[in-house]
Amino acid sequence: MAIEQFVSSEDRWAAVTRRDAAADDVFYYSVSTTGVYCRASCAARLPRREHVQFHTTREAAEEAGFRPCKRCRPDEPRRSERQAAAIAKACRLIEKAEELPSLEELAEAAGMSRFYFHRVFKAITGLTPKAYAAARRAQRMRQELRRAGRVTDAIYEAGFNSSGRFYENSSQVLGMKPRDFRAGGAGASIRFGVGECSLGAILVAASESGICAILLGDDADALTRDLQDRFPKAELIGGDGQFERWMAQVVGFVEAPRLGLQLPLDIRGTAFQQRVWRALCEIPAGSTRSYADIAKKLRAPKAVRAVAQACAANKLAVAIPCHRVVRTDGALSGYRWGVERKRALLDREARA
Repeated sequence: MAIEQFVSSEDRWAAVTRRDAAADDVFYYSVSTTGVYCRASCAARLPRREHVQFHTTREAAEEAGFRPCKRCRPDEPRRSERQAAAIAKACRLIEKAEELPSLEELAEAAGMSRFYFHRVFKAITGLTPKAYAAARRAQRMRQELRRAGRVTDAIYEAGFNSSGRFYENSSQVLGMKPRDFRAGGAGASIRFGVGECSLGAILVAASESGICAILLGDDADALTRDLQDRFPKAELIGGDGQFERWMAQVVGFVEAPRLGLQLPLDIRGTAFQQRVWRALCEIPAGSTRSYADIAKKLRAPKAVRAVAQACAANKLAVAIPCHRVVRTDGALSGYRWGVERKRALLDREARA
């Protein structure tokens, strides 16, 4: 809701009666019978209208002789901001620690109970503390494998205190064996196929873990080169009969996204990218959201640029529907496979 809609006393009182958080810090209201002032969303008992005054700032309310409410604490950052800061602090502790701190230690650092911290952490990051730590460690592992001379060195530099613990989950972390990943995919087999769909050329590729790329373009050779650049030393092999059936399902899904895609996906990305991609998958077919909407959903309203970058990093066209994200004014932009394809996909979904 726009700030301009909270200008009149009638609009402000309506916001107070519905405890509208969108009006928080746009204005404050004071109650003459209690001597306190509050945010619009304060959960305290609703006062009588004749006892309420409105103030543009906290300072104005305090100059008028009112003290801050102890329930909504209007003189402090909003609860969502306090929670975000506390969870950010916990994330930094996880990232810097060689061993994952216990839930009790993280909750104490955040100033919350253990159960409340777990719930708030998952709501803000989209992951449990354990899953967040695993995603960050996986990201470091990919970086270290590209930099380190030996796989063992990379394992310890990434924060795994034993090679056994890493190798237990290496396929989920990397999508292939660590030596193969470090060698640009050497020794790994990636099945792929190139065909045609209504949007032009389409390439579908799969690792041992599932579909790892759905690429769209005008030139089949260019799509193949894109895959080769990603894993220059992997063995790229033509798909067998089973893979051809997978490819047919992907092409059918591109033509009719509402049907869904019931195939395993090999999704690799940073913790933030995976949060963005998960949010994209929750956008219904035929609907759109802005980059700002996604950032707000992730409780990171200032991360609009980062959201756009995560959309651009998506290599699973349509399966992760970054085409459903538009600019705030509704204009189409930022689609790695071309704005015309984005428009075609949205038009197709709108007609379905």
